[in-house]
Amino acid sequence: MWGRKAKGIQVSSLARYMASLRAFYRFLVSEGQLQKDPTAFLQSPRKPERLPRYLSIEDVSRLIGSVRGQSMDRVRLRAMLELMYATGLRVGELTQLTLDQLDLTVGYVRAFGKGSKERIVPVGERAKLAVQGYLNKRPETPASIKTVFVSNRKTPMSPVQFWRLVRATARAAGITKPVTPHTLRHSFASHLVQNGADLRAVQEMLGHASISTTQIYTHLSRSHLQQAHKRYHPRG
Repeated sequence: MWGRKAKGIQVSSLARYMASLRAFYRFLVSEGQLQKDPTAFLQSPRKPERLPRYLSIEDVSRLIGSVRGQSMDRVRLRAMLELMYATGLRVGELTQLTLDQLDLTVGYVRAFGKGSKERIVPVGERAKLAVQGYLNKRPETPASIKTVFVSNRKTPMSPVQFWRLVRATARAAGITKPVTPHTLRHSFASHLVQNGADLRAVQEMLGHASISTTQIYTHLSRSHLQQAHKRYHPRG
């Protein structure tokens, strides 16, 4: 971790130095001290690409499996974790999800991402069962409250509340790495790509405007393959 961080700092420092150097030579050219700018064709160094953090399939199972019990709090938390991992929703999309955006009979959610762009995301059987179990217990709320997930005060669950619950649940499950709701979104996408899902389909489910944003998960997939080869190949 520190190696990547140090490398990023070095690249950033070098980029600032080169920008200063270019500005200096442009000034000399503008003042007539030089005819040509010797830095005109220099390219700034690229910062190393940061790969998103994600959980292994085993850690996801451990995280969700640690939420036991039939109290409203536990049933709600299990449903939210299952649905987020099943759909890759952003935390805001999850907490703002309304009842009319959810169809458990067919098995999908209608999500509204950045720019209010609508997309349809399938919901798997485990998530459907967990969410239905929660809806059976969901308290009566004022007609103005249309979100699926509500707090104990019968108000919409906030992203900050859910973030805290995810962090506490991960610690209780014995997962030492940092875990946030976005970690589940990354895990959703990473596991799909690792198991051979079409990148365009993953892009659509995540709501990415550009395929280049989704392509980061192919790097994760290659990293996963390299680790597996090194671990299991007799001459790895």
